Amino acid sequence: MTAPTRASGHRAAAPSSSKLTRVVAASMAGTVVEWYEFFLYATAASLVFGTYFFPATGSPLDGIIAAFVTYAVGFIARPLGGIVFGQIGDRFGRKPTLQATIIIVGAATFLMGCLPGFQSIGYWAPAMLVALRFIQGFAVGGEWGGAVLLVAEQSPDRSRAFWSSWPQAAVPVGNLLATLVLLVSSWAMSSAAFLEWGWRIAFWLSAVIVLVGYYIRRNVEEAPIFLEAKAQVEAEKATSYGVVEVLRRYPIGIVQAMGLRFAENIVYYIVVSFTIVYLKTVHEYDTSQLLLALLIAHVVHFAIIPQAGRLADRWGRKPVYLTGAILSATWAFFAFPMFDTLNPVLIVLAVTIGLCFHAFMYAPQPAVMAELFPTRMRYSGVSLGSQVTAILAGSLAPILAIQWLRDFGSWLPIALYIVFACIVTAIAVLSLRETKGVSLQAIDDADAARTNARTAAASAA
Repeated sequence: MTAPTRASGHRAAAPSSSKLTRVVAASMAGTVVEWYEFFLYATAASLVFGTYFFPATGSPLDGIIAAFVTYAVGFIARPLGGIVFGQIGDRFGRKPTLQATIIIVGAATFLMGCLPGFQSIGYWAPAMLVALRFIQGFAVGGEWGGAVLLVAEQSPDRSRAFWSSWPQAAVPVGNLLATLVLLVSSWAMSSAAFLEWGWRIAFWLSAVIVLVGYYIRRNVEEAPIFLEAKAQVEAEKATSYGVVEVLRRYPIGIVQAMGLRFAENIVYYIVVSFTIVYLKTVHEYDTSQLLLALLIAHVVHFAIIPQAGRLADRWGRKPVYLTGAILSATWAFFAFPMFDTLNPVLIVLAVTIGLCFHAFMYAPQPAVMAELFPTRMRYSGVSLGSQVTAILAGSLAPILAIQWLRDFGSWLPIALYIVFACIVTAIAVLSLRETKGVSLQAIDDADAARTNARTAAASAA
């Protein structure tokens, strides 16, 4: 197989600021929609699904664990979605792939709001929930890589981390919307009505925001560097792109991407998902107050992510990412004592600090991962590296945390778990070469040169 050969002197013109802003808006619009739906499930699993879709066992934690096991199904589906949509995105383009993912996840989420509960249809209820969760996770697995690359591939080299951090900032916006809808619903109706049918409203509203996101995303344009790579691959009738090729050519990059994702993913789901379970089950904290605390934290998270991205362009990717890993390792040791005070201000502060620490890893992540792979296989590499980790990190984190809370009655095992995750990510960061300001075209040129050298050596042999 051959790789596209490039004229090293050619460089695509940098997009205008207005065009780049439109690309960022289109990327964020879809990401807000998809993560609104994905995180809506996480919040509902903590508050509702344990009692509504599963049989009563006498312990409230049993139903929550079961709900989070179905939540994990979405993470298991994400690598498959990353592989499938990564291959499609590298071959046909980021735009059609992102249009498909937003429709799929929207339909699955709307149907979740229509499901009857365990008391109505028995075990068919969790079975259908699992099926829809799998479909939802499959689509989200293909969304993230395409959304961030749509921006990263059109950003100036000197400010790629800043611009590509905006799709990351859309994630707390989606989570914020999900929390806001559930918060308003819990305020507007009795607890019994909310558990019976009020939670469904948030899932049904996904149909409206999907249409808005799809419309905005229709007007997005592919990056010139992708169009050039696609044209050259087609002209040379090459098939050297996608998952198989990235695994063969860049296995170290895949492992590094997985390591980068590990602590970031675990920290996020402990902060935004397990915090609800801890305060609700250990302290019987008010649901509305919990959602309000998360709402405030999401607003701050949204504001801090682009600033952390700006720092990654100024200081470098490695220092900022490593700072996030080190700070996150300390979070649980002061956050859970703050939770135990039941002081609303301290609870909001603990959650907010956790998300601020997380932002130092999350903001530079798209730029770092984009700079690990050449264009012809970048979608596949980024999606595979990030989504496989989600099985080992985000899907298991709430389940393990809840189980340890049940077995030990203490938050200490959870704190040590976070420390371990941060050590893994710190090692991955230290293994990277600093790529601040690197040209994506130069990465493509280097990839082509290596491929051509190997081809020449094979021919000579």
